[in-house]
Amino acid sequence: MPKLKRISGEEAIKRLEKLGFKQIRRRGSHVVLKKQTSEGEIGCVVPLHKELAIGALRGILKQAKLTVEEFSKV
Repeated sequence: MPKLKRISGEEAIKRLEKLGFKQIRRRGSHVVLKKQTSEGEIGCVVPLHKELAIGALRGILKQAKLTVEEFSKV
């Protein structure tokens, strides 16, 4: 299992967009992304920090219903 590395909020958004998520809105320093799936709509919130904490990144992946492997491949 690959380890998560610290990345910026912008980098996380770019990777999520490559996985099919679209930016819905931006308010202050947070961006809301959503993706339509067969089970319904999946949404996640990404803070625009220079460096995301590993725990925050794990929370984003949990919201997005992605594994570390899926996220790291992109």
